[in-house]
Amino acid sequence: MSAPQRSIGRRLTPRRRTTASTPETTIAVAPRAAADPDSGREAEGVPGGKARRGRRPRRNGRRGSAKTRRPAPGKASRSGRGEPAHPIELAGLLHELSVRLLGADDVPQALDRLAAFVTAALPGMLRCSVALIGEGSPPTLAASGSQGRSVDDVQYATGEGPGLEAARTRTVVAVRDLAADERWPELAARARAEDVHGVASVPLDIPRTAVGSVSFFTGRPGGVDPEALLTVLAVVNQAEVLVGEVHRREALREGTAVDRAAGVIIAQRGCGVREAYDVLRDTAQRLGLPREEVAERLIAAAARNADG
Repeated sequence: MSAPQRSIGRRLTPRRRTTASTPETTIAVAPRAAADPDSGREAEGVPGGKARRGRRPRRNGRRGSAKTRRPAPGKASRSGRGEPAHPIELAGLLHELSVRLLGADDVPQALDRLAAFVTAALPGMLRCSVALIGEGSPPTLAASGSQGRSVDDVQYATGEGPGLEAARTRTVVAVRDLAADERWPELAARARAEDVHGVASVPLDIPRTAVGSVSFFTGRPGGVDPEALLTVLAVVNQAEVLVGEVHRREALREGTAVDRAAGVIIAQRGCGVREAYDVLRDTAQRLGLPREEVAERLIAAAARNADG
């Protein structure tokens, strides 16, 4: 099944459907209501809150309460669970991701940088793995974090697991405890051995090119906190755009190299344009190498001969 057939026409946004450990259950990814730090009661709509009798006097039109602080990106909250990034912090996170990925030379390097960035920036992540599946080519894989590596190895060896499920169904697959999940018994055994529990796999879609997913592994039962999942969705959505741009640039460079190599063949053999491209294609097939790599080697050889 080709990549365009696996991809749906409508782009996914942060309002992706989230599948829990059982297929018929969904997890709401709305932020929790926060407590009012000034009134001493929980936010409106949350039962059980009791008003505190005395309020501090207002100072310059404001109550004299202490400021609440949000954890910076990559920092865990006091409870040990992730919190959604403040809009300013999230903007900084996405800007840093953009700088790193747009500076990559090719798609594999961009995926390596994405995995390393996520593992370092998001709290509680043991491992991040990325899989990108194009038409007629093996998957491009990248990962960061040693814990949980065997889980990934089994997933791609058997062709079954949350990351591949997310790529096929184009939904967010959230597993609360992989070690106890009956859908993938081989993965469950490896997860128990490596003390991996929660997994969240988010689709990664490069339009008209490839589909895949980004998987996040945690060592805490209960999976990725729904509030932290909001930040995860924003990061992956931004990564889709960035990796697509890296792929576009790479394709332009490869096309230029093929055209230059065809020109070299025409100059050397005195043949026509069509024959030059056929020679390049046949040479690539005979050597078992990509046509772009053969073209670059031919251009380099021609440059050495010219210098000599």
